[in-house]
Amino acid sequence: MIARASLLPMMTAALVAMPAAAQTPRASGETRGPLPGGGDWVVEAPANWNGTVLLYGHGYSQTLRPAESAPSGERELYLAQGYGLAASSYSQAGWALEQAQVDQWTALDAFVARYGKPKRVIAWGDSMGGLTSVALAERHPERLDGALALCGSISGVLGMMNTALDGAFAFKTLLAPDADLRLVATGDDRANGAAAQAILGEAMRTPRGRARIALASALAQLPGWTDPASPEPQVDAYDEQLEQQAKAFVMGVFLPRADQERRAGGVFSWNTGVDYAAQLRAGGRRPAVQALYAKAGLDLDADLATLAKAPRIAAEPVAVAYMSASYTISGDIKRPLLTVHNVGDGMTVVSTNAAYASAVKSRRRGANLAQAFVGGAGHCRFGAGERLAAIRTLEARIDTGRWDAAPAALNRRARDAGEAQGRFVPFTPPPFARPCVRGGACRGAPIKPE
Repeated sequence: MIARASLLPMMTAALVAMPAAAQTPRASGETRGPLPGGGDWVVEAPANWNGTVLLYGHGYSQTLRPAESAPSGERELYLAQGYGLAASSYSQAGWALEQAQVDQWTALDAFVARYGKPKRVIAWGDSMGGLTSVALAERHPERLDGALALCGSISGVLGMMNTALDGAFAFKTLLAPDADLRLVATGDDRANGAAAQAILGEAMRTPRGRARIALASALAQLPGWTDPASPEPQVDAYDEQLEQQAKAFVMGVFLPRADQERRAGGVFSWNTGVDYAAQLRAGGRRPAVQALYAKAGLDLDADLATLAKAPRIAAEPVAVAYMSASYTISGDIKRPLLTVHNVGDGMTVVSTNAAYASAVKSRRRGANLAQAFVGGAGHCRFGAGERLAAIRTLEARIDTGRWDAAPAALNRRARDAGEAQGRFVPFTPPPFARPCVRGGACRGAPIKPE
């Protein structure tokens, strides 16, 4: 049993209970109501409703905001296309995966109570909302017809946070071993991030510091392009790639932990038993790191040996159990799922897609998964037409049983939706170095995720 196993009773109640009485609509067409635990839900259907409801999950937020039924500025687009919309704010701010899995069903129940049973339900979301949508699809496929995860943390929380810890561990061990910089039990995440930023700025001024930041970035699996305002560096432009990684380093490596650790009841990330030389080889960026170490006159093997001997961080079983429930992927996807990711995402790294693909393959569910990549940098940087193209691609798979998700097809649909030029590109994400799968592999975990 999972510690604090409140999730399943709450989920069952959400599936059978009617939502609270609707409040007065906040805007024309919208109907809003309160979630039992706080926050609200919002539902809406246009006069020409096509029978499909899009159940939207928003990304991580440190504040509780009113529910938004679509990504910012895009609500009218989907209504004009005939889609019904439903969403919850989640009843708590922060890493509210436990609550979100219940609250999203409450929003869908509210839509059904207001408009009737839809012909089709698609769960979709950005970032943490992408992982939420995957969780809904894996756990309750009977309620959905498909799912769309945009820029999602779809390696699952344990894999994502362990990968970030790898980068932070190398950063502190090699650049600031005596600094007051916390890798876990962070307390004040903002102060901790500011301390990391100061160390980063100083290290980037020297060849030795730059080489070690390159190693930490590689272990965190940061891509060599992260800034949407900059062109993509050439494949062997390692110094330019490092500059890009440095721009995203603190946000992508020193991820917020205090809220998650409070929810989980302790430290849920670990690096016990990790071989960092093997991790570097697996992540695909060893040539870049070797080049910058050679330029600095540093011995890469010596630094890897230092990491091998450094004291490790252990996780607490109760905390791992909680975060496994909220949420570690299984890959047992019984409905069509499309994932979409920017190739230069420095926060939710693109290799998370490889983690999910591997999990799906292990479950022999590969026919239900398609993955698409946008040739741009930044986190969740998609055009409205690109999102609509993804929705239409998923709908075509639901209708026909076949995927038509090649970049050319997605770009055509994006142009049809109003994008001047589609940016979908052929891309193979690098292998994910710290996979963690529900009921399967999670190397070094104090318990088996389940």
